[in-house]
Amino acid sequence: MQLGTRWAAGSDAPASVPAALLPAIGEVEARLASAAEPVEAHWTLTWLEGRPIAELDAGWEVLLTASGEVIARPFED
Repeated sequence: MQLGTRWAAGSDAPASVPAALLPAIGEVEARLASAAEPVEAHWTLTWLEGRPIAELDAGWEVLLTASGEVIARPFED
């Protein structure tokens, strides 16, 4: 695993975040912004087997699969 970068949700993602992930990250942030109680959280970008994973410490992840699909999902218990 390679550590990428960290940034606050709602702020501009760093240039190192792959463009393919940005729409899904925006969708997750919009969902959290519309929640009854606003959430202050941070994203962490890491790389696993050469693929990016953006994890939001509020319980979400956005990842790129081996087939090139972008998936946004809550963390699984």
